[in-house]
Amino acid sequence: MGIELAPGNNQVGVFFVDFELPAEVVLLDSFNTTNQSILVVGEEQDDYFGKTSGMGFTRLFISAIDERPEAEAILDSMFFNLDVVSVNGQDLEDPKFYSIHRLTEQLQDTLYYNFDELSFEENPIASAEIEFGETKDTTLMIPVTEAFAEELFGKMKRGTEFNNLFTFREYFPGVAIKAREGDNTTIGVNLGFETGITTFFHYPGDTVATTYEISTASSRSFNSVKSDRSGTPTAVVTEKQVAYKTGDLSGMKSNLGMVIKINTDPVDEFLDTLSGVIFKQVVFELGEIEPVPEGQNPPSEFVAYFTDDTNEIFTRSDGQPLTLQRDGLPQNLEDENGQILPNAPAIARYNQNENIYRLGITSYLNAVFRGEVLNRDWLLYGNSPEVNGDDFKRSLRQLKVQDNNIKIRVIYSKIR
Repeated sequence: MGIELAPGNNQVGVFFVDFELPAEVVLLDSFNTTNQSILVVGEEQDDYFGKTSGMGFTRLFISAIDERPEAEAILDSMFFNLDVVSVNGQDLEDPKFYSIHRLTEQLQDTLYYNFDELSFEENPIASAEIEFGETKDTTLMIPVTEAFAEELFGKMKRGTEFNNLFTFREYFPGVAIKAREGDNTTIGVNLGFETGITTFFHYPGDTVATTYEISTASSRSFNSVKSDRSGTPTAVVTEKQVAYKTGDLSGMKSNLGMVIKINTDPVDEFLDTLSGVIFKQVVFELGEIEPVPEGQNPPSEFVAYFTDDTNEIFTRSDGQPLTLQRDGLPQNLEDENGQILPNAPAIARYNQNENIYRLGITSYLNAVFRGEVLNRDWLLYGNSPEVNGDDFKRSLRQLKVQDNNIKIRVIYSKIR
């Protein structure tokens, strides 16, 4: 606007270009699921990802200042409560089965990964069938078995096991929470004061029950994931940190640690054909994604971590990941030591109406074109830095996309 042009001489041209980016899948190594505050409990079956099973493991917590039942106390009832904050599944009108099992080994003060698992008793201390319907968050009160209730209540009244947290955990290491095979549903269980054991009791002559709480507050936990991909396109994915082509589809699955790798070589090839241009709008699009069954949701967003042939996430010296930066902001910041610093990660958000993720990369492409940053491959990771914690470790949400639906759309202009 406002530039005087000599007719028939210099002219402003506006150009529109689309090009595809090749994609593969990578199974991340050392996928740490310790203390994510959400237990992922589910059983899922999918033609692309195969069978995926998620179990949650957690310690329990007692407060030394809480008043215990005295010797003459009479047990009324005992429940294991699950504070369910998300439900992602199919046929939610049908009953889904969940069971809580007592651990037979201790959780150690160490890091746990999604391939880890602890031993637990085969027979559950509590179990129930649940019909969720439209409910996505609720507190489930599951009655414990009579034998367990009598044992635990006796320890509460008379045992040294409840003298302090250490003797309690020596007696009761924690629980494993699991789902039923074939239910094709995953729940997220929030840990804290709402998840744990509630005991109702009274004293002779009382008309009002008293409660004693055992919670999962301040308790070490982790999520365990088993994956059977045999007979599916992802069966070729056998080693971690290796990129695999899985036919015409690529996929991302939370908590399994499977991400989509984007080969950005076509970006360099495209830029090599240009000179004297300014990029007006550049958008990375992933989608339309494959249809998602009713009752399930894909990841709501993802970020693009930088990587190379090692398929590892690039990090700076303090371990923070390096990501593609948000549009309109500098793409390459350095501290006083010359260390590259992440600024504001660009976030691709899911558009439910179009089944597409979009990521603005205008500033990034301009910076690459001017030689300010190097063009690198991306690992698409289903989390947003805007939320506390890591959503990619808090569910089994997934997405699948045809490779020809992964592209960059470019609008640029030049003087000619």
